[in-house]
Amino acid sequence: MKEENKLIIYQVFTRLFGNNNNHCVNNGGIDENGCGKMADFSAKALGEIKKLGATHIWYTGIIEHATQTDYRRYNIRPDHPAIVKGKAGSPYAIKDYYDVDPDLAKNVPERMKEFENLVQRTHRSGLKVIIDFVPNHVARQYHSDAQPDGTSQLGTNDDVNHAFSPYNNFYYIPQSELRGRFDMKGPASESYREYPAKATGNNRFDSYPDASDWYETVKLNYGVDYQNGGTCHFDPIPDTWHKMLDILLFWAGKNIDGFRCDMAEMVPVEFWEWVIPQVKAAYPSILFIAEVYNPGEYKNYLFRGKFDYLYDKVGLYDTLRAVTCGQGSATDITRSWQSLGGIETRMLNFLENHDEQRIASDFFAGDPRKAIPALIVSACMNTNPMMIYFGQEFGEPGMDSEGFSGRDGRTTIFDYWSVDTIRRWRNGGKFDGKMLTEKQKYIYDTYQRILTLCNEEKAISQGAFFDLMYANIGGWRFNEHRQYTFLRKYESELLLFVVNFDHLSADLAINIPAHAFSFLQMPQINQYEATDLLSGRKESISLLPYKATNVAVEGYGGRILKIKL
Repeated sequence: MKEENKLIIYQVFTRLFGNNNNHCVNNGGIDENGCGKMADFSAKALGEIKKLGATHIWYTGIIEHATQTDYRRYNIRPDHPAIVKGKAGSPYAIKDYYDVDPDLAKNVPERMKEFENLVQRTHRSGLKVIIDFVPNHVARQYHSDAQPDGTSQLGTNDDVNHAFSPYNNFYYIPQSELRGRFDMKGPASESYREYPAKATGNNRFDSYPDASDWYETVKLNYGVDYQNGGTCHFDPIPDTWHKMLDILLFWAGKNIDGFRCDMAEMVPVEFWEWVIPQVKAAYPSILFIAEVYNPGEYKNYLFRGKFDYLYDKVGLYDTLRAVTCGQGSATDITRSWQSLGGIETRMLNFLENHDEQRIASDFFAGDPRKAIPALIVSACMNTNPMMIYFGQEFGEPGMDSEGFSGRDGRTTIFDYWSVDTIRRWRNGGKFDGKMLTEKQKYIYDTYQRILTLCNEEKAISQGAFFDLMYANIGGWRFNEHRQYTFLRKYESELLLFVVNFDHLSADLAINIPAHAFSFLQMPQINQYEATDLLSGRKESISLLPYKATNVAVEGYGGRILKIKL
């Protein structure tokens, strides 16, 4: 689906966004630490997210998942604490595919209505809504209270005497009890019991998952017999496929705009090839974004599986992280996009998400300014989507030790917690910037400028791209390991991008090869007036194939020079 705009996705961990508690305790429950609500995404809050340059908001953790919080008074079955990671629980251990997580509601019985209102509010603010679809695994004690009449529970009709049957929803370890190598007692003295044991979400087909496994989840069966050479049983269509189609249509019917599909490559591509066209037949404009990490499968999931976009994690993210941290050369950026072989416009770029460490953490760059060159490259080098993670725009360090999630440079997805930079920005819903530090304001202003340019400048959202690196290797005044440069062009507007991953300012001489002039149909002129879109400053530059273009760039900085041809 061709979008006119460049997609700028703002990923937000829904339960953390609105929590104002500035004295959370390690491993605290919801009563001690509090929890953000869907209602915290007020018209004002959504307007601020839109102002940052976002076109879409991905509300992470909407669907009901396993938790240690007791909601029995609302007829929600409790989960055994031994198989819940953290007090709040992982949003990827789905407990009811047809319901909204009760933590997120101000009035628990009205939680679905509150979600529907959130979708309407988001649309009124000019943003589109993405939610998670988690197809590979569910919580160990999955039980839907909310599923529509005429649908049956996952596993209800399974024959548990078979390790694998194409008619089963789960995989079993017959005649075996779950004997996990993790604490199966939990705070209660009564141990968790599961007989027969089910296979664990990360393809663990025995009854002994350990603490490093996704032990809180069970793997869903899409008709692949993993223990017998991965043979496929797709005819007749497996029962799990039909159940998942119903779930996708249920949420699509809530007027959302897209699904981010968790670990999509752990589900056979044949399923996506079958299901996505059916959902799009009913909801033609809905987006499907796949979390995929194997480049060998990219084209399979795009062209056969019918996904709109895939994560660019092992390519551009890993490359930019290495260059930012001084462990890689900027020439690797060229290799990274070229290795995609023409699908680069279908990749989702990012520098942070809930799985990755924060840029400002001690484990990544330690300083959010160091990644500004990477941000410019990631957001501006192509027409494909860009995603940022809430707090990234203020340099959130993610260095708290929250509970189940230790001090690992990530913002927890398992605990009840509050995010310092977001709390300061929200300032009780005023969004007046009064609690932000000067450095946080500087990072925010930089992000806002770059992200809003993505759709203000057609050369970025729709234009042609030309990588200049090959003409600048071994340059007299250009260090190809610490600087990166490229052109974008749309009609008579040309943008010259120069970024500097080094801490020292540099006076560069950039070669623009004759091929760039013919490829982009640019006239050769000695004096052009150029405007730097980041600073607003004007300067005179030359664009000639036989004479270098002089550009000065600050340390950890970038220039976006706009020229009217």
